[in-house]
Amino acid sequence: MHYALLLNNAEPAEGDVPMEAMLQMQRAMADYTAALQAAGVLIGAEILEPQAQTVTVTRRDGDLRVQDGPFADTREALAGVFLLDVPDQDAAIAWAEKHPATQYAVIEVRRVAAACDEGIWNANACTD
Repeated sequence: MHYALLLNNAEPAEGDVPMEAMLQMQRAMADYTAALQAAGVLIGAEILEPQAQTVTVTRRDGDLRVQDGPFADTREALAGVFLLDVPDQDAAIAWAEKHPATQYAVIEVRRVAAACDEGIWNANACTD
């Protein structure tokens, strides 16, 4: 089954995190990703740019709007996504517990309902 580990955290202001702390977290993320890969459960992972780089696209009442900034003004925001192929929710939670971002982020564990592979949507691909 496919599960998404969604990283949500408050974004630090520029200069708030010392360079050594950033390098330490990058090493921890590399080690964690290597462990996921070695276990054969990693589908993919992405860390997102800060919210300030966000553009939102909406269509309401027929009007298309493209605006700078995030959709919601919240303290915590989606910062990254790890996609895993694991047997069940317990396995996904076990990997989330090992994630180094738990030191500063909330990790949301959510089962994937459908996946698009090579342009084709398939709900069954997530439950095999």
